[in-house]
Amino acid sequence: MPLTKLQFKPGINRNLTNYSNEGGWFECDKVRFLDGYPEKLKGWQKHSVTSLSGTCRGLFNWVTSFNDNFLAIGTNSKLYIEVGTNLNDITPIRATTSAGDVTFAASAGSAIIVATDTSHGADTGDFVTFSGATTMGGPITADVLNQNYEITKIDTNSYSFSATATANSSSVGNGGSSAIATYEIDAGNGTLTLGYGWGTDNWGSGGWGEGSLQPISLPLTVWFFDNFDNDLFANVNTDGKGALYYWSRGTVTNPSDALGTRAVKLSSITSFAGSSVTPKNVPALVGQILVSQKDRHLLAFGASAYAGGTPTEDTGDFDPLLIRFASQNEPYNFDPADDAKSAGFIRVSSGSRIVSAISTRQEILVFTDSSLHSLQFLGTFDVFGLQELDPHISIASARSPISVEGVTYWMGTDKFYIYNGRVDTLPCTLRDHVFDNLNFDALAYVYAGAVESQNEIWWFYPSQDSNINDSYITYNYKDNIWFYGSIQRSAWLDSSLRRYPQATGESFLFNHELGNDADGSALSSFIISSDIDIADGDKFTLIKRIIPDIDFKTSTTSQPTALLSVLPRDFNGAVHSDEAEQRVVQTSVNNYTNQVFMRARARQIGFKIESTSQGTFWKLGSPRVDGKPDGRR
Repeated sequence: MPLTKLQFKPGINRNLTNYSNEGGWFECDKVRFLDGYPEKLKGWQKHSVTSLSGTCRGLFNWVTSFNDNFLAIGTNSKLYIEVGTNLNDITPIRATTSAGDVTFAASAGSAIIVATDTSHGADTGDFVTFSGATTMGGPITADVLNQNYEITKIDTNSYSFSATATANSSSVGNGGSSAIATYEIDAGNGTLTLGYGWGTDNWGSGGWGEGSLQPISLPLTVWFFDNFDNDLFANVNTDGKGALYYWSRGTVTNPSDALGTRAVKLSSITSFAGSSVTPKNVPALVGQILVSQKDRHLLAFGASAYAGGTPTEDTGDFDPLLIRFASQNEPYNFDPADDAKSAGFIRVSSGSRIVSAISTRQEILVFTDSSLHSLQFLGTFDVFGLQELDPHISIASARSPISVEGVTYWMGTDKFYIYNGRVDTLPCTLRDHVFDNLNFDALAYVYAGAVESQNEIWWFYPSQDSNINDSYITYNYKDNIWFYGSIQRSAWLDSSLRRYPQATGESFLFNHELGNDADGSALSSFIISSDIDIADGDKFTLIKRIIPDIDFKTSTTSQPTALLSVLPRDFNGAVHSDEAEQRVVQTSVNNYTNQVFMRARARQIGFKIESTSQGTFWKLGSPRVDGKPDGRR
């Protein structure tokens, strides 16, 4: 029998059975398709050796007129600006004590310090910075105390933290009368947290001291960012709402001078763009902020209602369907009563809350939990107009939508969507695989990203038994194909202002599409075809020889190898057999492998290629198989 070229349809299809998907690919991990052929994913490396505090749920990149290339990073614990691989802490401050309001106590043999402050208002996981403290004696010096610490335990009038030194018997001071505590904003939740105890669901249904019997899911903390010229606007969203903050780059020559300052509440600023200002009616709580760059309006999607008058901050009831916008070129002025300005508000008419908003080429798309709307700048007295595009959609999370090349894609609660002027379902050959294996309690974790150089959109999501994003599904929008795999990533950004796509996971910021390994460790990958047969499985096939077609040319190891397997079985429901006649045949191949001789006999046969060694990159072409029909037994 002449050699048969193996050419499989690109993409992975798991909506069909393995057998009905004959001629296609069925399983994979850490593999993509380029020009229709599978290849191993590129690797990743840490962008900075400094770890992040908390779990990141927001990345934003912008360049200033001073050529600063800034990356805003928002975690449940901190707000950072990264530049030059350095992480600069700009987390807003909640409160600062007077000198001497905080004192310290330590026990010999322990690094745990107890700080007493009768009005601290802190909670476990919050951060505090001490200054002005003096030595307690022994290893607990002033330099040890005057640092930024995470609070590990809370009591009514005190709290504890773990110092960078262990106390001894001479550590008996209280830090002096000049110690000051500066408390950062409350830390939120970085991962799925189930709460028990007083005040949670079914409180009082158990015995005394038992708290609730049914846990509740505590809301995830998400950050949203946008820039107004050189400056950063940010809001933290916990349980659908949070405060609105502002960080000014200013006009200083050295960016480190600005990076040494903290973000502040927008309602508290006294200057903007070099001029003295007085904020007006800034909503105390917002769901998401976004700057309409074409017309220079700051918008809040979900906001505290306008209360009348001109207070610096509106502290009225939060309306999850209310869109408020500041006056043009005045992002601190939300007063809609001034007819000479363009501030105002508009309310979405359907759904129960705004989940997300995203800028596209001609409009801002506004997603509620059940509908999609288009917000457009009119330039008239009304300023903005709102039009309903579809009253019946779903959306997985606030970070689910992404716009690429003028088209918007998002993951819903049971399917994928596309908007390119009209709303449509995006057909997905992995729909069942994703939604049958999705942790719906952690749906808010879903995060969309892109690798635009490869024409790919990625959704990171938590699998059924996971409380973190441990899986991904990828859509190649040029080739209209899907593939999937496993990786832990909480946020992702592919910015044209940075050389590599960047993502966060395991408390670090990573550069992706870089090298062949997973931050110095081998990056394992594999792909498995659906079974093929001869004469619809009526006859056995005998495989005697394979001529590989695998390219290793961008590998960084001198001896790259991959494992090529032939997977025989007689029936669809059978496992790939290890019997003598039908055994799984595995062989290592490299650049110099001309042909592989083997013996594999079965009614249907699948193929697998995988790599597990460091420095290896492979791309599969069109292997050829020497096989023939071998009877009907």
